[in-house]
Amino acid sequence: MDDRVTIDPAICHGKPCIRGLRYPVENILEWLAGGMSIDQILVDYEDLEREDILAALSFAARLTHVKRLGRLAA
Repeated sequence: MDDRVTIDPAICHGKPCIRGLRYPVENILEWLAGGMSIDQILVDYEDLEREDILAALSFAARLTHVKRLGRLAA
């Protein structure tokens, strides 16, 4: 995963992206949350690979590994 999700201050303002291709991880997560399948994303964005999508999911999963969340603002 570490070679697929990159963070570069010169690309997308330093947001985690896929292989420096200017596809922020957050966009991929939003597409999946919006109902797009991995196959649909791959058809629409031909320079992405299945492993890129899985790396984005793995990256997001790692971010949720926290001991405790404070109360979220309404």
